[in-house]
Amino acid sequence: MILGRFILRFLLVPTGIVVAVVIGLLVMLIGEWNEFSAYVQSHPDSGNYALTVLFFSPWILLWLTGGALMMLSPALIGIAVSEFFAVRSWIFHIGNGAVSAWVGWTLIDGPQRTQKLFENPKLIVLMGVVAGICYWLIAGWSAGFWKPVFRQELPPARAT
Repeated sequence: MILGRFILRFLLVPTGIVVAVVIGLLVMLIGEWNEFSAYVQSHPDSGNYALTVLFFSPWILLWLTGGALMMLSPALIGIAVSEFFAVRSWIFHIGNGAVSAWVGWTLIDGPQRTQKLFENPKLIVLMGVVAGICYWLIAGWSAGFWKPVFRQELPPARAT
């Protein structure tokens, strides 16, 4: 029984992480769309590069996914804690996503603030919150391979 739960956790946790990063990236792309379109419209000859951008868009998306994954990487500590202690609280996982996105953003960008894409702190925290919700929905609600999810309560034994 414990081995089966361990294998299930081995599949659910990475799936939850991947879905959380992808959904967090979508939140970032939707939130940053106005700045991206303003940048494209500020350069009059940017229409000439549309085919080039279309060709390289999978690589750009992969680069952005790497950035989101790096920002959410501190959440791995919280995920390990939740798996070890079987913490299944949605508040824990949402807080873990928000704090890890904030910490990851400050560690990646540094004090010089060289990046232009991920610069809105509210959007970064929102990305972490949404990623935490997605992770909890997939893997967090049943964290801990050694603790059964649906416990059967045994009636107390009668004294004779």
